Amino acid sequence: MDHGMIGKIEKAKRYAEQPERFQFHTFELTFRGDNNDHVVKYERGSWSCDCEFFTLRGVCSHTMALERLLEPMMAPKVPA
Repeated sequence: MDHGMIGKIEKAKRYAEQPERFQFHTFELTFRGDNNDHVVKYERGSWSCDCEFFTLRGVCSHTMALERLLEPMMAPKVPA
């Protein structure tokens, strides 16, 4: 492996230890729940999930888990 690549790998490791460097603006993922898979989206500071609980309450265990996991990397909510 060349010296340039070694430097980039070391830099990537440092970046990965600093989640505040990253800001998610939008993404979609499949969340494997205990009973079913769910599609969770994050866009412009707002979460959505296709589960019934989210539809009724506007929040669910799937979105709350992701908020806890990704909080340091979330962009501020954009007003509608």
